[in-house]
Amino acid sequence: MVAFGDSLTAGYGLQQSASFPAQLEKALKAKGHKVIIVNAGVSGDTTSGGLARFDWAVSTKTDAVILELGANDALRGTSPQGAYDNLDKIITKLKARNIAVLVTGMRALRNWGKDYEAAFNPIFQKLSAKHDVLLYPFFLEGVALDPKLNLPDGLHPNPKGILEIVKRIIPKVEDLLKRAKALCTDVAGKKTVTP
Repeated sequence: MVAFGDSLTAGYGLQQSASFPAQLEKALKAKGHKVIIVNAGVSGDTTSGGLARFDWAVSTKTDAVILELGANDALRGTSPQGAYDNLDKIITKLKARNIAVLVTGMRALRNWGKDYEAAFNPIFQKLSAKHDVLLYPFFLEGVALDPKLNLPDGLHPNPKGILEIVKRIIPKVEDLLKRAKALCTDVAGKKTVTP
């Protein structure tokens, strides 16, 4: 599995062992799942940056991807349509490779105004519906704006915040694993694993 995202995935300000991919892998293994999660997070990455590096950042051996991009687009107030188009292209590439996808949503900052929020916030749900991929509506659910769960910058989760994200998202990730198993095929194209 590849966690493909920005600083929220990379583990900005944290030890690598405390990052979201590392903690998620640990939690999944504790539940009996045999999984390796590659941290393909790049701090500061936007949806356009993710699209540009996709081909070399996501190995051909990947079975599933957690797609966590869009926070920096929202921080910079870039075009919601542009973010949608970039994510749409990434998901299209993933589906063409028979890789199971979990899209994690992001929310725009209120300082950009209600029109921007109304244009940006729904893009993740729209992409999930269009491509029939799993959706976790808001990556920072239960963590955003809580000083106890964030670094002093107020934007990035601290180790406790990462554990809260993992606790909340793990049911969706287990659904992602089921989808990945269902997509596993042999060379002849016959299903070798059932969900």
